[in-house]
Amino acid sequence: MDFNFLNKNDLQNKGKKMKQGANLPSSIAGAVLIFMLITAAYLVISGDGKVMPEVAISDLAKSVGAGDVKTILVEGDKLSITYQNNDVKTAKKEVGLAFSQTLFNYGVTNEALAKTEIQIKDESGFMFWLLNILPFLLPIFFILIFFWYISRQVKGAGMQALSFGQSKARITDPNDKNNKVTFKDVAGCKEAKEELKEIVDFLKSPKKFLDIGARIPKGVILTGAPGTGKTLLARAVAGEAGVPFFHLSGSEFVEMFVGVGASRVRDLFKMAKKAAPAIIFVDEIDAIGRTRGGGFGGGNDEREQTLNQILVEMDGFEPNDKVIVMAATNRPDVLDPALIRPGRFDRKVILDLPDRADREAILLIHAAQKPLAEDINLKLVAERTPGFSGADLYSLMNEGAILAARENRKKVFQFDLIRAIEKVMLGPERKSHLLSKKEKEITAYHEAGHALVASVLPYADPVHKVSIISRGNAGGYTLKLPLEEKRLQSKKEFIDDIAMSLGGYVAEQMIFGDITTGPSSDLSVATNLARAMVTRFGMSDAIGPIALAPALGRTQFGEIMEKEYSEAVGVKVDAEVSRMINDGLKTAEKVLKEHKKAFNAIAQKLIEVETLEQEEYEKILTAHGIVLKKKDDIKV
Repeated sequence: MDFNFLNKNDLQNKGKKMKQGANLPSSIAGAVLIFMLITAAYLVISGDGKVMPEVAISDLAKSVGAGDVKTILVEGDKLSITYQNNDVKTAKKEVGLAFSQTLFNYGVTNEALAKTEIQIKDESGFMFWLLNILPFLLPIFFILIFFWYISRQVKGAGMQALSFGQSKARITDPNDKNNKVTFKDVAGCKEAKEELKEIVDFLKSPKKFLDIGARIPKGVILTGAPGTGKTLLARAVAGEAGVPFFHLSGSEFVEMFVGVGASRVRDLFKMAKKAAPAIIFVDEIDAIGRTRGGGFGGGNDEREQTLNQILVEMDGFEPNDKVIVMAATNRPDVLDPALIRPGRFDRKVILDLPDRADREAILLIHAAQKPLAEDINLKLVAERTPGFSGADLYSLMNEGAILAARENRKKVFQFDLIRAIEKVMLGPERKSHLLSKKEKEITAYHEAGHALVASVLPYADPVHKVSIISRGNAGGYTLKLPLEEKRLQSKKEFIDDIAMSLGGYVAEQMIFGDITTGPSSDLSVATNLARAMVTRFGMSDAIGPIALAPALGRTQFGEIMEKEYSEAVGVKVDAEVSRMINDGLKTAEKVLKEHKKAFNAIAQKLIEVETLEQEEYEKILTAHGIVLKKKDDIKV
């Protein structure tokens, strides 16, 4: 049982949602900036980089006549002159007149001209025309880029709007070995896998079924508690059959816009038929498959239109379509009857929580990639985890590996997994949550009360660990586990559980003469259990074998169910609940008084060491004459 302290709830600030989509003003500014940068880069590249002095053609003629010029490079009407002292200057010649004729006109003789090297560069190549045309083409080019960039932003927004009706299914390729899952990767679920092997056989060889006139179910719905492996099993069916796997959630069909969900359903089934044989898997189908008629506006809301389209698509399947629709939900009671009738989702596969053997097999799968120490005993871990789902067991193995890595060890040891069990069940240890001396004493006696009552009463489960170290919201806890797997619980077991839950309350009142807020969750558990015995399980002699409340406390539309019995019966129910609680208080008080020495010894040992494991705890019980429970002593 948990020992709770009152804590203030932390207020969480809601983060602001970032706006999505193209921002047109920022796009224009970005385009202008890019245009300016590229223009500047062109001007820098096209520039000469260094300014050379220019001389008049008459001065050039005098220098040539004097023999001061080494070479002259003629590029159209531009002259590059290199003098004997290696100075470089430029000049301009007359357009349309030969350079030698120009020098003759200025009085340069043939002898002087022969001493000067004249080079003529042809400017009729590609680069010549490019450099001349580029200043005209470049602005036009950038204007075109600018308008293309703007139109692309607008087109992207338009295409996004048009893609609303397309399916968002994630497709797993059967040839993708990294993501392929088979039945070997799914432990337990023996009956479920047997049911689904027929689906695999049909997808592999449909002719065998069609020849004999058999029609494989069009839809298979997987139901079970969260974490039992519904999605994993669906992927395993696709992996075994070697067919494409279309996976999406029920919530991904419905959008704000009318008709989008139905359009996505049509697109999804169209894709699956093209890829047939294939499997469509809709996770959490209760998001769109709830019973129709609960909405406003005559029931024509978007969710119901999406459901109607699914019903139509599944009804339109032909025997040779070779497309199987699988769905998963943990709320099969709220699904529309038309969805689960024969011809649609007409096969229901139930996944239960794994038993001890299945838990051990699941642990073996999750331990395959982890270096385990020699002392690892997965059978013991499986025995200490009743009620754990496959997801819980994965989290347990992962937490054990994290604990080993945190302590810089290369292997996972057994005590890592034992600590991980408690972390998954109750939360991490809060070692910084220090108790005062008085609070520590109250917590120790509280948990000792729980533990002793559980150990003495014949139908309560034996105690495996007692601790006063805070975990999660619990200030302390008593861990009790059954000796063997149980699917059914008897009235006597419930009565002893109520007394055990109240052991901490009685212990505080007996030792300190006062009550703290610690037993608040214990009182809630005991009261709910007593009320369920009276109203659901027919375990009250005064009320009799009548179910006064349904198994679930809410209707299919979410509102809380009203009482289906009269006020007079309600008074009797309250009286019975009160009687059961009082009987539990008396039983717990009797046990603690008769074994007060053992009670004090357990509490004092807890104050000293803070945690008692099963072996040390049972030594204290044996020392005070309390007989330990054995597997052969289980009473029915």
